Amino acid sequence: QVHLVESGGGLVQPGGSLRLSCAVSGTIFSFNALGWYRQAPGKQRELVAAISGDGSTNYADSVKGRFTIARDNAKNTVNLQMRSLEPENTAIYYCNAAGAVIAWYPENDYWGQGNQVTVAS
Repeated sequence: QVHLVESGGGLVQPGGSLRLSCAVSGTIFSFNALGWYRQAPGKQRELVAAISGDGSTNYADSVKGRFTIARDNAKNTVNLQMRSLEPENTAIYYCNAAGAVIAWYPENDYWGQGNQVTVAS
């Protein structure tokens, strides 16, 4: 069974930085997109950043210039570096693999369990 396991969340002061990591249990042979979503209390889940299969990246307007998504092929992880964090960034962050062929499993969409990020002084 494929698992996406997030780590790196926690409490940080406004203006601080955090790095989220998503470890994928199995070789990723192909995918449509690897990304990070977030869901704040009372709000819908939204895309934060994603990497497409061709290597292009996409960011929510609110995080452009502050967040960076990157894939580490050697470690089989997808990481989200977050800088200049704001209280509005407080949410549960989810890792996603869309249209992914991982290990010997057929193409599917996968989600991590979620990781809390809290930005507060």
